[in-house]
Amino acid sequence: MSSKEEILARIRRNTQKSYEMPDLGVNAITYEDKISTFIKVLEASGGEAHLLLAGEEVNDVIRSYYPKAERIASNLPTITCATLNPDALNDPRELDGVDVAVVRGSFGVAETAAVWLPKQTKHKAVFFISNALVILLKREDIVNNMNEAYQRIVSADYDYGVFMSGPSKTADIEQALVFGAHGPIRVTVILM
Repeated sequence: MSSKEEILARIRRNTQKSYEMPDLGVNAITYEDKISTFIKVLEASGGEAHLLLAGEEVNDVIRSYYPKAERIASNLPTITCATLNPDALNDPRELDGVDVAVVRGSFGVAETAAVWLPKQTKHKAVFFISNALVILLKREDIVNNMNEAYQRIVSADYDYGVFMSGPSKTADIEQALVFGAHGPIRVTVILM
C-alpha cells in the first residue's frame, strides 16, 4: 500500500459522519441572440468579428482585413492565401515574423467572446507568436456562458487547449494599455 492509499484509508476509518454533496446547479446567464452578444463582447475586448455572408470567400475576407500580410500561416486546406504551413516547420521559432495565422475555433462563448482553440498544429506557438490571429468559427458553435463551455471541454480529447478572447493586452498602474504584449496584436473571428 502506498503512502497516499494509507493516508486515505486512515481518513476513511476516522470519518464520523458523511454528507451528501450539495446541489451545485448554476443559474448561468443566457442570451437571446448569442451571435450579436459574442460580436459586441469581442469588439469591447479589442477584437473584431466578420459575419461571412453567402457568396463571400473566406480567403478574400482574410486578405481584405490583412492586405499587407506577407507571411500567412495555416494548415487548413481551404486557406489558399496561406504562404506557409506551420506543420512543415521543425522549430517553432521559425514562426517568428508571421503576420497572420489562420486557425479553426472549436466553439465560442457569448459571455466572454472567448474561443476554445485546441492544439491543431504541430507547434502551439502559432496561437501566440503571430502578429494577428484569424479564427474561423461556425456560428452554431457559440454557447451562452463559460459553464456551458466547460461542459464541452470536460469530455473532449485534447493534449492542449486555450481560450482566446481578443488580442493580447496588458496595462500598468499608470493605465497605459499595450496590445500584443503576450500574443497577437489583432484577433479577427470570421463567423462561418
